[in-house]
Amino acid sequence: MRIHHINTGTMCPRGGRLVSGTGRLFARARLVCHCLLIESDDGLVLVDTGLGTTDVAEPARLGARWVRQAAPRLDASETALQQVKALGFAAADVRHILLTHLDRDHAGGIGDFPNAKVHVHRNEHAMAVEGSPMPPRGRYVAGQWRHRPDWQFYGDDGEDWFGFRGVRAPVARNGDILIIPLPGHTPGHCGVAVRRGDHWLLHAGDAYFFHGQLEARPRMPLLLGLFQRKGDLDRATRIANQERLRRLKCDHGDQVTIVNSHDPVDYETCRCGQQTARFSPA
Repeated sequence: MRIHHINTGTMCPRGGRLVSGTGRLFARARLVCHCLLIESDDGLVLVDTGLGTTDVAEPARLGARWVRQAAPRLDASETALQQVKALGFAAADVRHILLTHLDRDHAGGIGDFPNAKVHVHRNEHAMAVEGSPMPPRGRYVAGQWRHRPDWQFYGDDGEDWFGFRGVRAPVARNGDILIIPLPGHTPGHCGVAVRRGDHWLLHAGDAYFFHGQLEARPRMPLLLGLFQRKGDLDRATRIANQERLRRLKCDHGDQVTIVNSHDPVDYETCRCGQQTARFSPA
């Protein structure tokens, strides 16, 4: 399977190195919405969608407070829809969307692919869409799924993958795309693992925010850490899953590459590797 790494929403909050770990203290930092576009045996698969075309055209629906704090660039060319088209595909070619969770900077583009099946953990849908239990005020943007997507649900039952339980393979017939439950940031937060040959890529969503969190001696910029803490709905569970990811990297780093949604270091490393593979001689 071919995997395209795309950034579907650049955010430029204030904080400089207190957010990104480098740069000047009061400069604008850079965060990304790192998504995957996978050419699978069942059509195109998107892992998260970032901000959508309606979010860019009508940023008020994202919430004034979020827009002020996150400072998204709101560039229509960054939307998943435009990047799918730039690669020579049509919106209808996207058959499946696998969501790590339903926060606005992950689910904003699902309306741009109205024919796709939208896969989400049942606990995530229960809180975000059904309001059971009721989410914190302003947590989700219901307008992002006003078009009534073709939801496909999964739960915690499933096989084992490197010690992670509840794994499901909802799309690729050969089992090369797996759902990995990683709750904590939200009730139904998940990662998505994709296999190419004998190596796996795990998109861990918001299970961690900064590449330094998976190092043997974890490190985290101050403001980014505060933002992560504020976003966690179950901090203890999220930290426990982060520790599991750290052990996975330590014990199986030769078999599994782990990335998150917003770290530009993770994103640029994958993008550079993608370009190297594309231009390497056969």
